[in-house]
Amino acid sequence: MATASPTPTFGELVRVSARIGCLSFGGPVGQIALMHREIVEQRGWVSEEQYLHALNLCHLLPGPEAQQLAVWIGWKLHGVKGGLAAGLLFVIPGALVILALSVIYGLAARLDWFAALFLGIKAAVLAIVVQALLRVAGRALNTTFKRWVAGLAFAGLFVLALPFPLVVLGAGLAGAIVAALRPDWLALTSAGAPPQFAPRPWRTSLGAVLIGGAVWAAPMLAVWLTLGPEHVLWQIGVFFSKLAVVTFGGAYAVLAYMAQQAVSGFGWLSAGEMADGLGLAETTPGPLIMVTQFVGYLAALRSPGTLSPLVAGLLGAGLTTWVTFVPCFVWIFALAPWMERLEHAKRLKGGLAAITAAVVGVIANLSLWFALHVLFRASEKVALGAWQIELPRLSSFDWRAALLAGLAALLIFRTKWSIIRVLGVAAIGGLVLSQLG
Repeated sequence: MATASPTPTFGELVRVSARIGCLSFGGPVGQIALMHREIVEQRGWVSEEQYLHALNLCHLLPGPEAQQLAVWIGWKLHGVKGGLAAGLLFVIPGALVILALSVIYGLAARLDWFAALFLGIKAAVLAIVVQALLRVAGRALNTTFKRWVAGLAFAGLFVLALPFPLVVLGAGLAGAIVAALRPDWLALTSAGAPPQFAPRPWRTSLGAVLIGGAVWAAPMLAVWLTLGPEHVLWQIGVFFSKLAVVTFGGAYAVLAYMAQQAVSGFGWLSAGEMADGLGLAETTPGPLIMVTQFVGYLAALRSPGTLSPLVAGLLGAGLTTWVTFVPCFVWIFALAPWMERLEHAKRLKGGLAAITAAVVGVIANLSLWFALHVLFRASEKVALGAWQIELPRLSSFDWRAALLAGLAALLIFRTKWSIIRVLGVAAIGGLVLSQLG
C-alpha cells in the first residue's frame, strides 16, 4: 500500500491541478486515471487507500465524480482553499474552450459547410453513446435484479415518459430496501464491523451547506431582481440547478433528460444541435457534463430579452456552469469529513447500486433518442395502448449519417481509436458526403 509523502505547498498543488485541468480528456475514466497517476503514483501526495475511499464517496454523490475527486484532493491537502483551487482549475480550462466553441457555433450554425461538418460529429456521437451504454452495462448489470431495474428504467422513460428524477429516486429507494432485505440481489459485500468513528462533524457540514447554498443561489437572486422570473436566464438557472442534484451515474445518465427538456420542453435548441454540443464536449478537457454550458449559451443567445444576444449567451453559459458545478464543492466540503461513515452505510450503497443499474436503462433511452434524431430527419408519435411513443418516419432515413455512424462504430469497437480521432474522421467524412447530396 502506498504511503502519502509530506503535504505539498499550495503553489505545487495549483501547478499540478492546472496541468490536470488542461490534460483531462477522455471522460471520467481517463480523468480519474490521470489524477491517480499525477497525485498517487508520481507524487505520493495521497495514498492508494485514501484515493480509493474518496472515489467511492464521489460515486455516492450527484454530479461529475472526476470533478468532485479533484475537489477532494485539494481539500485533503490544503483544506477549503485547496479544494477551491483544485476544483476550479479542473473546470476552467474546459469551460473556456467549450465557451469559445459555443460562440463560434452560434455564429456559423447556418453555414452549409458547418452543417456538413457536424453531420459527421452527430453520427460519431451516436456510436460513442452506444459504447458508453455497453461499458456501463458490462460493469453494472451483474445480477438479475439489476437487469430488471435497467429494463424498467428504460420502459419508464421511453414508453411511459416518466420524469428522469422520478426514475432515479425510485431506483434508489428500491435499492435501499433490497439492500436491507436481500443484499445478494445487488451483489453487495459486507464491509465488516464498523470501526470506532470520530465525533460526527455536524458543525462543519452545516456551515458548508449554508455558505455553499448561499453562494450557489446568489446569481439566481441577481437574475430574479434584475430581469425577473420570466426571463430565459431564470429558466436556465432553475432547470440546471435541478439537474445538478439528480446527476447520479455520470453525464450520460442525464443527457437524455436534459436533451428532451431543452428540445421538446423549452425549445431552446434542436435535437441535432444537442448532439453537436455533446460532440464538442467530447473533444474538450474537463467533465463531459460541460455540454450544459453549450445548451445554456444557445438558449440565452436566442431569447436575449432586453440584452444583446452575445451578452445574453455569455451570461447563460456562465450561469449554467455556475449552478452545475458549485454543488460539487458543497457536497465535498460537507460530506468529506463523513467519508468513513458513508463507506459503511449499507442502505446508501444499495441505493447507489440500483441507481447505477437504472442508469443503464437511461443511457439505452439516450442511445435510442439520438439514433431517432440522427439517422432520420423526421419522426411521429404512435399510439401504444394508453401511451404514445416516438417512432421515425422511414422515408426520412439519412444514409449519410448511417454510413458515418457505422464508420465511427468500426473505429471505436474494432480499431480502438480515441474519441477525438474518431470525431475528426467523422467530421471530415461529413464534409465529403455532403457533396454527394
